[in-house]
Amino acid sequence: MGATHVFRRRSTLMLQDWTIGAYGSDEAGLICGYLFDAEAAQPVRAVDSSQAAEWLARPAAPQDAAVAERAYMWLHFNLSHAQAERWLVRHAGLSDVFYETLRDGLHSTRIERADDSLIAVINDVHFEFSFEPSDISTLWISVGPRLVVTARSQPLRSVDALRTAVKAGDAPRSSTELLEHLMRVQADVLVKIVRDVTARIDKIEDELLAGRLDHKRARLGMLRRVLVRLQRLLAPEPAALFRLLQTPPQWMYESDAQQLGGATEEFSVVLRDMGSLQERIKLLQEEIAANVNEDNNRSLFVLTVVTVLALPINIMAGLFGMNVGGIPLAEHKHGFWIIVGIVVTFTAVAAWLAFRKKR
Repeated sequence: MGATHVFRRRSTLMLQDWTIGAYGSDEAGLICGYLFDAEAAQPVRAVDSSQAAEWLARPAAPQDAAVAERAYMWLHFNLSHAQAERWLVRHAGLSDVFYETLRDGLHSTRIERADDSLIAVINDVHFEFSFEPSDISTLWISVGPRLVVTARSQPLRSVDALRTAVKAGDAPRSSTELLEHLMRVQADVLVKIVRDVTARIDKIEDELLAGRLDHKRARLGMLRRVLVRLQRLLAPEPAALFRLLQTPPQWMYESDAQQLGGATEEFSVVLRDMGSLQERIKLLQEEIAANVNEDNNRSLFVLTVVTVLALPINIMAGLFGMNVGGIPLAEHKHGFWIIVGIVVTFTAVAAWLAFRKKR
């Protein structure tokens, strides 16, 4: 009985470890959590789901109101975990608009106010981004004075870069500043993508000038689809932020609002660069299409000339191949050479007419 109990215990632990490894999170779906407190000896402290629930359940004392304004928590959840949304409903106290946003199926980028918090939908590239239009997913964000919640279904590059920066000691002083850091990290990721696309386009352009086509239209089309999808999903973001900054929440510092506006400007620059890359790709596609059409026209001309040159001999062979009486020159001793001369003459005339029209 004891051995059976130990075996079951080990099996349960192995199943729990496999589940955590498969989802990349703990039993509540929490990928990472950090408590930011500028007044504490350790400004940034990692927390798990149980510690986060305990901190969220503890109300801030009136005498510690100033400290409570500086202390806030960031929780990053994996929505693929079945317990993630249940934990948020039970402990986070988020606005109902956040849960409605998770379920509405609309992935366009936007930021809106809900009660006394901000609800943001941001599109980001996967951690393993391979320049495919499908490598883009959504990050849902809820920002309040004491709690920032980010949730995603696929590993995303920008939020992972922010997590790495926080682990390295970066401690934003407010929840709005954390959102601003995320926006700037995402802008940096997009700048890197633009640089990679530019390098690929430069290589394709050099190969095009060297005369080596090699299916570059498909490669350019794939890059253009990625840029179009990124720009379409990210384009509403600056406008939404500017509208939000006109009437920010009361708990948002004026300096944070200005920094958020600066991050919006960076996004606008990146989006303009993406638009310029799309125009460049379009011009390259037109150039490649023109070269392909020219090659096709050249091949069609050669095929037409060969057909025209073979026409006299085919006609003569068809006429003289009929098994009927009265075929001319049948008994003439030089009949074969006479027919050859006629065929060569007609072929030369047809070739002269074809090449004269080409010139």
